[in-house]
Amino acid sequence: MPTTSPEIQAFAAGFPIFLAHASVTIVILLIGAAAYVLLTPHKEISLIREGNTAAAVSLGGVLIGLAIPLSASLKASANVIEIGLWGAVTVVVQLLVFRLVDIILRGLPRRIQDGEISAAALLVGAKIATALLVAAARS
Repeated sequence: MPTTSPEIQAFAAGFPIFLAHASVTIVILLIGAAAYVLLTPHKEISLIREGNTAAAVSLGGVLIGLAIPLSASLKASANVIEIGLWGAVTVVVQLLVFRLVDIILRGLPRRIQDGEISAAALLVGAKIATALLVAAARS
């Protein structure tokens, strides 16, 4: 009976762990994006379907802002529970960033709904900056 190479054995042992970790991270990303869409007063998906570039930029920033610290958590975490805990922290921090930028700009949801790219760009910048800091703090 032929023996399996060490590489194949390592892959067979690691692949289920990879699937679990990647799946949990993707689910957190989707839940975080859904929470953002549900908690913001403007309806991003409808606005994007109508061609609102500011809404698309804003939602794209949300996805990037969530993905950066989630990827750092995925890299630094030893198990699914750790990924879930840090993922929850990431989602909460990103939702707070939206609120902070809204306080600074006054009327951020209306500005995005009106297609104001400058407001969306500032929001994306704040989300990416926060994401990089959260990712660095996690790793």
